[in-house]
Amino acid sequence: MVQVCLNGARGAVDGWMVPVSPGALADAAVEAVAAGATDVHLHPKSPCGHDTLSPRVLAVTLDAIRARVSVPVGVTTGAWAEPEPAARVERVRGWTVLPDHASVNWHEPGAEEVAAALLDQGVGVEAGIWSGTDGAARFAVSPLRAKVLRVLAEVTDPDADTAEASARALLTDLHTGHGRPVLLHGEDGGAWPVLRLAGRLGLATRIGLEDTLLLPDGQRALSNAQLVAEALVQYGWAQRSS
Repeated sequence: MVQVCLNGARGAVDGWMVPVSPGALADAAVEAVAAGATDVHLHPKSPCGHDTLSPRVLAVTLDAIRARVSVPVGVTTGAWAEPEPAARVERVRGWTVLPDHASVNWHEPGAEEVAAALLDQGVGVEAGIWSGTDGAARFAVSPLRAKVLRVLAEVTDPDADTAEASARALLTDLHTGHGRPVLLHGEDGGAWPVLRLAGRLGLATRIGLEDTLLLPDGQRALSNAQLVAEALVQYGWAQRSS
C-alpha cells in the first residue's frame, strides 16, 4: 500500500503545486491514483487556507474527491485544526459526510476521545504515533489499540542521515503495532530514507507534498503524482510485482 498525502499543513506559500481547494485536491487525487496510489490522505482547508475540521468544508471536499476516485479517502484530526479537545470531538461528531478513515495523533490531548467518536461513526482510525513523543507509550495501554484500522509510524526526524535509525527505534517502541497493520513514513529530509526502509521491511508507506516537496535527487517535485511514481520505484514495487 502506498498512500498519497496530498497537502498536509502546507499551503500556497509552499508553492503552486500544493492543492488547497476541493477542486485542486480532487485533481491531485486523480493524478496520484493514476500514478499508483491506493489510498488518499488530506487536510481539508478553510477558505483562507487553514486546516479545518468543519463539517461543511469536509463534506464539499470529500464529495469532490469521491466523484472522481474510488480508493479510500482519509483526513486529519490534528489538534492544530481545533486545539480544544472537547470542541474537536464535537466537530467530528458533527460530520455529515464521513471519510473512510481519519488520523488521530496519539500524543495529543483528547486523542482517545476523538478516536472513540470516529469509531462510533464507523470511521477507521489511523493511530498516528510520532517519534519523539510519548505516543507509543500511550498507545500501548490504550483500550482502543485493537480497534484501530492501522498504526501510522510517523518519523519526525528530518535528517536523511539519521531518519532510518529513528524509524527503527520507533518501530521497536511500537512492538510491531500491537497486532495492527503499520504504515511507516518520514518527512522532509527523512521522507525518502524512511520510505525505502518501509519497502525493505514490507510495510505500507506514504508519500506526497505533505511529507516532502523534493524528489530523491533534490529537485522540486511538480506534483503529488510525480512523488507517487518515484515512490513506487524507491519502494521496490516493480521488483515485488515481477
